Amino acid sequence: MAQLRIALAQTDPVVGDLAANTDKLIQWTRRAADRGAHLVVFTEMFLTGYPVEDLVLRSSFVEASITAVGALARRLADEGLGEIPVIVGYVDRADLAPRVGQPKGSPLDAAALLHRGQVVTKTAKHHLQNYGVFDEYRYFVRGDRLPVFRLHGVDVAIAVCEDLWQEGGPVAVVAEAGAGLLVVPNASPYEKEKDDVRLALVSRRAREAGCALAYVNQVGGQDELVFDGDSIIVSASGELVARAAQFAEELLITDLELPEARFGGLGTFQVDAGDGTVITVERIELSAFPVEPYAPEPPSIAPHLDDSAEIYSALVLAVRDYVAKNGFDSVILGLSGGIDSALTAAIASDAIGPDRVHVVMMPSPYSSEHSLEDAWELVRRQGINARVVPIADIVDGFEKEIELSGLAAENLQARVRGMILMGLSNQHGHLVLTTGNKSELATGYSTLYGDSAGGFAPIKDVLKTEVWRLSRWRNAQAGISGAFLHGFTVPPIPENSIEKEPSAELRPDQRDTDSLPEYDVLDRLLDDYVEKDMGSAELIAAGHDPALVARVIRLVDLAEYKRRQYPPGPKITLKNFGRDRRLPITNRWRETPA
Repeated sequence: MAQLRIALAQTDPVVGDLAANTDKLIQWTRRAADRGAHLVVFTEMFLTGYPVEDLVLRSSFVEASITAVGALARRLADEGLGEIPVIVGYVDRADLAPRVGQPKGSPLDAAALLHRGQVVTKTAKHHLQNYGVFDEYRYFVRGDRLPVFRLHGVDVAIAVCEDLWQEGGPVAVVAEAGAGLLVVPNASPYEKEKDDVRLALVSRRAREAGCALAYVNQVGGQDELVFDGDSIIVSASGELVARAAQFAEELLITDLELPEARFGGLGTFQVDAGDGTVITVERIELSAFPVEPYAPEPPSIAPHLDDSAEIYSALVLAVRDYVAKNGFDSVILGLSGGIDSALTAAIASDAIGPDRVHVVMMPSPYSSEHSLEDAWELVRRQGINARVVPIADIVDGFEKEIELSGLAAENLQARVRGMILMGLSNQHGHLVLTTGNKSELATGYSTLYGDSAGGFAPIKDVLKTEVWRLSRWRNAQAGISGAFLHGFTVPPIPENSIEKEPSAELRPDQRDTDSLPEYDVLDRLLDDYVEKDMGSAELIAAGHDPALVARVIRLVDLAEYKRRQYPPGPKITLKNFGRDRRLPITNRWRETPA
């Protein structure tokens, strides 16, 4: 057996910032070298950030990526880091003739092996995702190579992200290639309960390949996506060896005992990949002999987060990165005293600090006294910046010029509030956070150009019942400091905001249940209709009330135009309103009960 100390760089790149990502790679490689690592592995498309979407269709961007990876190899050598092999993801291009249906310029989701100032070899993702949030047939062409490089007597293979999730392809030929270690750079977004699926998958693929497997995953927020890290190393038998923390950058250093290389020949040969394609295996040698035996460091296995901690951490990281990566110094939101704005304020305070959070209380004649008191109590508990702007006179000014009644008058109040927040955003440079939850967005209970006005929507993918659970969970963490907790000495959300009956307070004695069922009933139905794509007959067969099914389906379908104009927000469920769910606005299809 031979020893290898590998470093998985679980990092948070910025899309399009090749210079900053390069600098970060140099810094993290130096940290790995200082720890005695023999190999450093960065994430999928780390150099360009991920996902870059239509940027890959610009030849200028692809050319910049290719140039940057070559310059990076030389810079590593110039800075005394050339002896440590580095694997990094980037965008490359294939040498293919243009044809109809092929992405412009034939981009590749590629990974390069850098060593001694050179790009020694490169590979590209073979299986392209084309489900959920992924649309990679639009952007990339398929790779067909499996590099296997000999490092200190161990044969190490490289595959990219989705190649681990699909049958056949590069991973299927690893065993025949005789690798002792498979490293897989990833950019796998967070979804609830995905980490359990991920570990089972990595363990199964390690057993199939007959070798240890190192899975390094991106961390950080990118528009609607949140990447949770959770990088994993397993043995050839699928046993967990090491695991990085979730939702935090980490350099996971792990010592492995691996079989020495069994094959002496270098060069290339072709293997049936078991998916109707042929993979070219490329063998190269960096160093033939094992390192001298050394005392290994104990492996690190990060504790597993519970469901509420996972979700809350994802939301906080999404807000933190959206604010930072888009150049905002502060955020602003409307604070009503209700649970949605209270949770949003807590997330913002944990994300960027309460001193950078601004809230505006905008009471109307229908706002209850206790709601204003609850809002002030939250301000006191969190120490955020607050002001009061009564809207009655502003609404009266509108109504003097145009007569509105009923729902139109209610919506006017919401639109005045949205106008105030956007005005303060323009004046002071705050990012406006909208406070609507997934239940409201699903059923159309948000006012276009009113409470939907803003730049980012932290709880857009959180059902109302989950809002209550997260609020109770966050309050239970009072006094705890951590990567995603500010350490408030008292629960940051007033208990009355959690316990009171929800109301928009746009007319006298209004309650959400005036026009919606109880949220525990509604949310179960929404989960089946929106996330599971059940039709009307299936919903009724699943036990939902037929009249409620018809009513809720109608509400959801008619509100598609509103959701299309809602700000982006972090995806935490299997199917969010955004990249996951793309339904036509102009659409006469209606579900009918069986």
